[in-house]
Amino acid sequence: MLKDINIVFVNYLMKDDILNAVSSVLKDIADCPYKVQITVADNSQNQDNIKEDLAAKFPMVNYVDCGGNVGFGKGNNIGFKSVPARYYFALNRDTTVPEGSRVIERIIKFMDEHPKIGCIGPKLLNTDGTLQYSCYRFDLQSILIKPLKQINFDKKYNWVKKYTDRLLMKDFDHNSTMPVDWVLGAAIVVRKEAIDEVGWFDERYFMYMEDADWCRVMWEHGWAVYYVHDIIIMHAHARESAKIPGIIKALLKNKLARIHLKSWLLYVWKWRNNFKYFPH
Repeated sequence: MLKDINIVFVNYLMKDDILNAVSSVLKDIADCPYKVQITVADNSQNQDNIKEDLAAKFPMVNYVDCGGNVGFGKGNNIGFKSVPARYYFALNRDTTVPEGSRVIERIIKFMDEHPKIGCIGPKLLNTDGTLQYSCYRFDLQSILIKPLKQINFDKKYNWVKKYTDRLLMKDFDHNSTMPVDWVLGAAIVVRKEAIDEVGWFDERYFMYMEDADWCRVMWEHGWAVYYVHDIIIMHAHARESAKIPGIIKALLKNKLARIHLKSWLLYVWKWRNNFKYFPH
């Protein structure tokens, strides 16, 4: 039977985070009138025994073994495809749904009421309640400067900060719901009809930039991407790829920084002849 929404968490040796995130979603959907599936796509081949813990604590959760660490995008795709639904929701393991907010129900209602919207991202808040910038621009200069942002050069150099602020849409009222170029993959909801037309996450990206790529493909096919300000999720947002400062040190010592750079290069090359804005 087709579910209304399939919420996918990708696990890679982060069992405790996943269990907390699943628990928070289950509380949110306690009285939800829609058919909701929670799926854990496991990239760790059950090395942390998450399969057994899920079966014991949350037997309604669909567990899928991805067969190894296949990456963020492919892991989500495997989870999406395991349970067909009208909407697919990629949700990071370090997220929490605020109690009593009926987030999942409101997401489904919003998408049902706006059939031309292919993809949405909710407002994300840091654990201290401050705004987390989670919607972005397809701005060539800002995209080109993005690797410098990842190693915190925007805190050192004003010229990097200028384009980083533009990338992060810091000039935009984040208390408004509106179309945006792209939304962060930590919490991204996509309509089945849009996926039927544009496809799933591009699996060439192991991690990072697959969200930007997916949203760009949405716009290319006429599906709007929206930031929804009054649907809120808490996100711890551990930026592992930015923990080691400096370009050379980061690339030598931080594997995730290298992965981020590779994804950025792939994205820039893929869209090299098509850096443009969309009518919104």
